[in-house]
Amino acid sequence: MRIRRTQILSLAAGLCLAGSIQADEVIDQMESARKAYASGELRTAIETLNFAVAKIQEQMTANLVKLLPEPLPGWTADAAESQSGGMAAMITGTTLSRRYQREDGAEITLNLMADSPLMPMLTMAMSMPLVMQNNQDMKTYSFKGYRGTLEHAADSKNYEITFMVGSRLIVQGQGSQLADSQPIEAYFEKLDLEAIQNALTH
Repeated sequence: MRIRRTQILSLAAGLCLAGSIQADEVIDQMESARKAYASGELRTAIETLNFAVAKIQEQMTANLVKLLPEPLPGWTADAAESQSGGMAAMITGTTLSRRYQREDGAEITLNLMADSPLMPMLTMAMSMPLVMQNNQDMKTYSFKGYRGTLEHAADSKNYEITFMVGSRLIVQGQGSQLADSQPIEAYFEKLDLEAIQNALTH
């Protein structure tokens, strides 16, 4: 595939403007790409720039996972995970998740999803009462004015709460071995929803 030289230069210029990155490593790769480009080695220049882009994405991911809260007292947590690139992200959108555990066996998983295919389905569920009526375990839910759903079977200790923030972000809490949904909502309270929305949708 033929790549115009102006495109390579534009990409390099954009990388120069990126903030909060692994400066030395990225800048070194960009300088190597510049030299390769000047020598007419366009394929090498592209490969080197792609490496720099990957490093920038790694830094972005590291910043994103900081948006998920630390475990509350009495809980422990796995490392936060992020899926923000590649083919899978094209299908599911950008997803951040973290799992929390308690000694009594209770577990909670927080999921933050931007541009998720779940968004139109959730919107439809809340705007069409018949959809809710078809699932007796589901009811409407609101958190700080954000609309969503709460799903819980009467004979179950499992809870799933999902709500929308704006038009592109979904927040979901999935809990098991819980007496009620309060522990999930306690983690919701620790989320900076404005910061999350800005980071994931801009």
